[in-house]
Amino acid sequence: MADQSESAGSTVEHDKSMMEKISEKIHDHDSSSSSSSDSDNEKPESPKSEKPKVFRIFGREKPVHHVFGGGKPADVFLWRNKKVSAGVLGGATAVWVLFELLEYHLLTLVGHILIGTLAVLFLWSNAHSFIHKTPPRIPEVRLPEEPFLQVASELRLQINWAFAVLHDIASGRELKKFLIVIAGLWVVSIVGTWCNFLTLFYITFVLLHTVPVLYEKYEDKIDPFAEKATIEFKKHYAVFDAKVLSKIPQGLKNKRS
Repeated sequence: MADQSESAGSTVEHDKSMMEKISEKIHDHDSSSSSSSDSDNEKPESPKSEKPKVFRIFGREKPVHHVFGGGKPADVFLWRNKKVSAGVLGGATAVWVLFELLEYHLLTLVGHILIGTLAVLFLWSNAHSFIHKTPPRIPEVRLPEEPFLQVASELRLQINWAFAVLHDIASGRELKKFLIVIAGLWVVSIVGTWCNFLTLFYITFVLLHTVPVLYEKYEDKIDPFAEKATIEFKKHYAVFDAKVLSKIPQGLKNKRS
């Protein structure tokens, strides 16, 4: 009996020691997991990867619609309203066909339109009692002042900007602008020998109604090619600057400095 009681006591102690070991292991595991979680929480957050800046033609950051002013002219150029854009382009084409292909003159066209309109309205106003028709309601046409003032103000700003650029070029301060303006005027003089002002104006008008809308549609494909062309142009310009432009005197201002 004594041996049995001793063996029972030893088994109880063995079970207690096993339970203590298990509890210690559980406690150590919990503490290690909590410390690891704390350490994970203390790790600084990795900075968000910034998206690389996409190259855009002329360094623009706004959409094409905002570049054109974001108003009704931009809607016309970008074909937001297809009927209006098609009507404007069709009217410009009709004017070009009349004056360029049919060799119609502006004063002759205006005179014929006024003659026909006034003749129809005059006869209708006097013959309504014979044909039992109501006389035509001729609206009074008055041109608003605000659009003309806005156009004149914008035109004044652009002309003043052009005069300021020409003044800087004539003063010998901007060699790069001087070369760009000379090249642009040379291109305009060559184009002027190919066509007259009306045809050039019509070509520009057609380009404004086609190029922007095509660029807006395919800008993700056009901009990479423009970026490569810009890089190549900068390389060639750097070589030209080092070999030619750097050897040209920059005027009295640079000599004094």
